[in-house]
Amino acid sequence: MIALIMAGGIGTRFWPLSTPQNPKQFLNILGENSMIQETVNRILPIIDYKDIYIVTNIEQKELVQEHLPKLPEENIIAEPYGRNTAPCIGLSAFLLSQKYGDDETMLVLAADHYIGKENLFREIVQFSSKFVQQNKNLLTFGIEPTYPATGYGYIEFGNKINKESFTVFEVKKFKEKPDLKTAKKFIKAGHFAWNSGMFMWRLDSIVKAIQKHMPRLYKNLKEINRYWNKDFDKVSEIYENLQKVPVDIGIMEKADNAAVIPVDIDWNDIGSWEALDEMKQNRDRHNNFLDGKILTIDAKNNYILSTDKKKPIALIGVEDSIVVETNSGLLVCKKNRSQDVKKIVQELKKEN
Repeated sequence: MIALIMAGGIGTRFWPLSTPQNPKQFLNILGENSMIQETVNRILPIIDYKDIYIVTNIEQKELVQEHLPKLPEENIIAEPYGRNTAPCIGLSAFLLSQKYGDDETMLVLAADHYIGKENLFREIVQFSSKFVQQNKNLLTFGIEPTYPATGYGYIEFGNKINKESFTVFEVKKFKEKPDLKTAKKFIKAGHFAWNSGMFMWRLDSIVKAIQKHMPRLYKNLKEINRYWNKDFDKVSEIYENLQKVPVDIGIMEKADNAAVIPVDIDWNDIGSWEALDEMKQNRDRHNNFLDGKILTIDAKNNYILSTDKKKPIALIGVEDSIVVETNSGLLVCKKNRSQDVKKIVQELKKEN
């Protein structure tokens, strides 16, 4: 089994702490280690460094090396451009098939997720590797929902495929992020899971699926594979024109061998400041999370972070808000609008 960790995002929802120069996956937002370090540490008991690969964009290659000094440099797959998950997974599968053979299993993870039940997660990973080795399914990890979330996509599952320690189901349909009413229906139905964006499959299974469902991408990746590490300009030229498609939409939604294993592993994709706030335990008596020189009067249920530990920040009568101050900017928003931070980043890009 090999692991592919996707680490090419820029974490726009975590501006102003996350920037293109130091994105979310390289931040220590949950403890002493960065999120990418936590992700690697989580799988090291079952997968050696030599079999762990990071796919990222070329601008972040040095950051990966800085955060993971024990990782062999050749295990960093640096894309010339970010083109979403289908191209980065496809490229990696093409390259690694030559090294490991078609029947090797690949675990695909994001670099910036939190998993609380790590031992259980590793058990599920090892089970899943054996399962796809034998059955050749494209397997996704579905998270057993704990509330009617509207910020996640859902997976509707059908018939059981196996009768083993962990149950695998056929995927009936992938559902986009629902409104609250629809999310409540999904929870009540009992046969839906959150879409975690984590996968397990054989290398030949995912390559064949790309060939079948995304033939243009397959053709382009085959050509890139020919020039990889030989002609960077040619690779960049082809890569720039690749389809920007998530693997869920490009492959999983179309595949007749897609399967899901619903799991309860205390998972969180930490996709916004509000989601991060929910994970913070150390709070004052008014349920504020405070990091920095913070003064509050009649302020409740806030997340306040300042990277300048000497400059005071004062909140009076503020509730249910996010306040983040860094050298890159100052963010003030209501918690329930924290998903919209990415819109601010888009505006900043327009203004250069």
